Amino acid sequence: MTQNLVVASSPHFRAEGSTAAIMRDVLIALLPAQIAAIYFFGAGALLLTVTCAAASMLFEYLYRRLMHLDGTVGDLSAAVTGVLLAYNLPAGIPLWMAVIGCFAAVIVIKQLFGGLGRNFANPAIVGRIVLLLSFATQMTSWPIPGQDGVTGATPLGVVAAMSNPETASEALKLPGYLDMFLGNIGGSMGETSALALLIGFGYLLARRVITATEPLAFMGTVFILSWALGADPVFHLLAGGLMLGAIFMGTDYVTTPTTETGKLIFGVGAGILTVVIRLYGSYPEGVSFAILLMNIITPHIDNLTRIKAFGGVEE
Repeated sequence: MTQNLVVASSPHFRAEGSTAAIMRDVLIALLPAQIAAIYFFGAGALLLTVTCAAASMLFEYLYRRLMHLDGTVGDLSAAVTGVLLAYNLPAGIPLWMAVIGCFAAVIVIKQLFGGLGRNFANPAIVGRIVLLLSFATQMTSWPIPGQDGVTGATPLGVVAAMSNPETASEALKLPGYLDMFLGNIGGSMGETSALALLIGFGYLLARRVITATEPLAFMGTVFILSWALGADPVFHLLAGGLMLGAIFMGTDYVTTPTTETGKLIFGVGAGILTVVIRLYGSYPEGVSFAILLMNIITPHIDNLTRIKAFGGVEE
């Protein structure tokens, strides 16, 4: 019998480009947010990004050299991790603290689990959470655009303060939709400009690096559920790290489902968790925790949604 078709065992490579090419596209898509961060927060935003990217690449290089493993710095995945972590931090955070987050992301979450493709959670997300739990004051000191040295609350922080009788004040004021869309608000340096993130989203879709399923499911769920619970849906769509998380971390190839149905479930689940944490939790923001929890159950989502092989070939 002549074999006309040979199907190898999984995993199957679905993209035309290499890992380095994909990561390069992600870095390009992140550039508009970097430009917005520099415009609103100053040159320190660029220094933070360069520091995190360099530290992440250095940690990966040293670890793999020490363990006598093949070098992987050239695939640019460590650089992407560093940039995403920087985007999840306040622009004024001390650089040495950011480097600790890079160590947690690259060494603890990525390399100790076997490197790219074997980590169970998004490294940048975990790096941010480690820093939030370790340095709460510095991680919640948000520079205010156009006011050097002045820090204040994020829009979500303002909502939380206004809802608490002990912290409510007439001085508290929510920013307008336009400021939130452009990025003229306090927050992590790479999350504030919805416009810049949407430009990056369009680029990734055009390059077919990601599909729209998970980001739209994530953002759509937050919009619909916040409206259903009596909150302002437009505000919750534009506030916090929703767009950064949905577009750039909820679409991670390694830690999110591979099927479109799985991506839909992931996005809806992350959206529900985000709204629940925002409206009823002790933290004003819930995107990072929501993505991390969905990362943990991703293998189960894959098992439930993976297409089952059936049939056979008669000899």
